[in-house]
Amino acid sequence: MKSGSNLEKVLAAGHFAFTGELGPPRGTDADEVRKKASYLKGMVDSVNITDNQTAVVRMSSWAASIIAIQEGLEPNYQMVCRDRNRLAMQSDILGAYALGIRNMLCLSGDHQKFGDHPQSKGVFDIDSMQLIGMVKRMRDDAKMLGGTEMEHPPKMFIGAASNPFADPFEWRVHRLAKKIKAGVDFIQTQCIYNMDKFRKFIKMANDMGLTEKVYILAGVTPMKGVGMAKYMKNNVPGMDVPDELIKRLQGVDKKMQADEGIKIACEQIEEFKEMKGVAGVHLMAIEWEHKVPEIAERAKMLPRPVV
Repeated sequence: MKSGSNLEKVLAAGHFAFTGELGPPRGTDADEVRKKASYLKGMVDSVNITDNQTAVVRMSSWAASIIAIQEGLEPNYQMVCRDRNRLAMQSDILGAYALGIRNMLCLSGDHQKFGDHPQSKGVFDIDSMQLIGMVKRMRDDAKMLGGTEMEHPPKMFIGAASNPFADPFEWRVHRLAKKIKAGVDFIQTQCIYNMDKFRKFIKMANDMGLTEKVYILAGVTPMKGVGMAKYMKNNVPGMDVPDELIKRLQGVDKKMQADEGIKIACEQIEEFKEMKGVAGVHLMAIEWEHKVPEIAERAKMLPRPVV
């Protein structure tokens, strides 16, 4: 499948991919997007543009994606099932592709009770698995979900998320297999802190032959300090933060904890480069975009391949 996506070309050529993330602002200031984009340009192969993440209202993902394109970045356009029905989704996919967007990440979306409009109605007309299948049908069969044919289909490089740490753990790899069957091209995982558990997950994926059918990008989020580590351990669903990691951060001076967090992230990236079945890394430097050049340098991810 040739989508015209730089990320697809990097992965198809066998390079170890490196993607980043950019959260749109809670307002209309395009310069906020441009400022974040400036830290990511030349550092990553593609950048995720989040869609009302944590169920908080933000500038639309497709609009921020267009600004990213103008700034020389390739966006990975995120779409959640929480906010739109299938008509709006298909309409947005056609519009996004027409405007030059070539990658898309299909997600369920955080429940609205976690955000700034807890009383809002969640749509969930289709789920993330069905969204993957819908985009694949639009792309490969040139058909809408309702069966209508189209002349100019959206040739998206289709992505989805995977959480190797949610319970029941044994089911995680089977859910991944379902997403592959639905038509996903690449997977970005939840932030990984429990490396032992992830090693088991990727071994199961390898043993089942799944890593030969999909590109898996391991999720990395550098810890800014002990406070962030404890918050993620205790308050973020599906997050697995081992006590040893918290102890390691506690073992350094408070002023050095952020640097230690980056050091841990770089150690992880070094291991992922050697890990069978891992095709790249997805770096989620949450509201820490200005640190991406330093992390990319320290993790020996530069220069990025030109394909």
